[in-house]
Amino acid sequence: MPKIAVVVPCYRVSRQAADVVAAIGPEVDRIFVVDDACPEQTGKLISQSSGDARIKVIRHPENQGVGGAVITGYRAALAEGADIVVKIDGDGQMDPAMIARVVAPLLAGSADYTKGNRFYDLEYLRAMPRARLLGNALLSFVNKVASGYWDVMDPTNGYTAIHRTALEALPLAKVDRGYFFESDMLFRLYTIRAVVRDVPMPARYGSEVSSLRIARVAAAFPLKYLRVAAKRVFYAYFLRDFNAGTLQLCLGLLIGGAGAAFGAARWVHSALTGVPATSGTVMLAALPVLVGIQLLLGALNFDVQNVPRTPLQSGSFSRLTAGPAQAR
Repeated sequence: MPKIAVVVPCYRVSRQAADVVAAIGPEVDRIFVVDDACPEQTGKLISQSSGDARIKVIRHPENQGVGGAVITGYRAALAEGADIVVKIDGDGQMDPAMIARVVAPLLAGSADYTKGNRFYDLEYLRAMPRARLLGNALLSFVNKVASGYWDVMDPTNGYTAIHRTALEALPLAKVDRGYFFESDMLFRLYTIRAVVRDVPMPARYGSEVSSLRIARVAAAFPLKYLRVAAKRVFYAYFLRDFNAGTLQLCLGLLIGGAGAAFGAARWVHSALTGVPATSGTVMLAALPVLVGIQLLLGALNFDVQNVPRTPLQSGSFSRLTAGPAQAR
């Protein structure tokens, strides 16, 4: 049987983490509780209150962020031979009873990485605050463009599971350490062509207080998504391959941009001279723009169809295949 490990990052969750760990079922072989320099000493409390031999507490001397805590847990799980590593938060929002459902696609060999999706069923959304619902919906669309996983929703859902094959291929030292961790993971997974599947699950909210600062996220996330999107397009369509999507993207930008530049120049000329542009001039500007848009839509369609479909764990890909993905 595959060995399943669970990573529980902890920061200011002393009231909930013990109950979360206690609810983890017998299907799990090892539990890594990562105390991310928690001022409430959550790791110490769990060590003292739990007699579960599966638990190993790892303490960070300095706070590294949720991503840093999870990466520490990932490395510990790999070192102890885990085949599948599940990540659940210690704040009580994630039901440990869902672990079997989250790991099922990995056990079946149909995916390399699974994550929760609270948008699958409208009934699941009733517990989600409207502000979070709107924010997650917008982030889902942006993440589709940035990560290349067009069939994945709810990118900030931290209930995840990853197969050892994909985890070993990832450049863990380069994954974002903060709240951008889940989104950056999807980008990194795309670069190694890992198959990602959503697992429907309800939203759960309790009395926990999030340490996430909305203003900080709103300022940092757009630039990070833009950077990730640019890197993904470069890796997928220029560095690792030239394909129909590359051709459509280049021609679309070139032809559409030329038409837009010509139209703008003629508009400025007309404004300065007072002489209106002729219908032929308008067509010379509009036609390339329309052709460019069509080409860009074709490139978008190609990208949607280019979502990874063959799991890495199937053995069809070697680690050498993932080598170029050690992206900066």
